[in-house]
Amino acid sequence: MLVAFSVTPLGAGESVGDLVAEAVRVVRASGLPHRTDAMFTTIEGEWDECFAVVKQAVEAVAQASPRVSLSLKADVRPGVTDALHAKVEHIERALRE
Repeated sequence: MLVAFSVTPLGAGESVGDLVAEAVRVVRASGLPHRTDAMFTTIEGEWDECFAVVKQAVEAVAQASPRVSLSLKADVRPGVTDALHAKVEHIERALRE
């Protein structure tokens, strides 16, 4: 499965980049395939491991923020692997045609 999520600290001031970095640190330490862009971090794995990482990322931000907003989108496709790369590669091939 793919899980794209964004953890946003609320009430922690105007600049939240350092707190968001703590969430990304959790993702990188998880060992799951992942990609971070300007809006979301996407991880790939099994249901329980993905949601455990999301929970840990929220908890890491919550240590320094009185409130945390979580946006999440999941693509649940049993038996599919490397969707993190395959979906993008499919689009790139289509654009070359």
